[in-house]
Amino acid sequence: MNTTKLVAIVLIAAGVLGLVYGSFSYTKDSHDIKLGPLELSVKEKQTVNVPVWAGVAAIVVGGALLLVGGRK
Repeated sequence: MNTTKLVAIVLIAAGVLGLVYGSFSYTKDSHDIKLGPLELSVKEKQTVNVPVWAGVAAIVVGGALLLVGGRK
């Protein structure tokens, strides 16, 4: 399997996951304070929305790469 086909499959999978889930979230450490023996930290939950057009575009580009990558 060459690199083009692998990239195409990854793009298609990412596009399908983007359409199915629509968003993902992660936790970000924003502040760390050390004051003597005390340690304080603040964790913020960030949510990223994946636009529908981005998921569809990833699937289309991945499909095109599969078609073009197979022809040589």
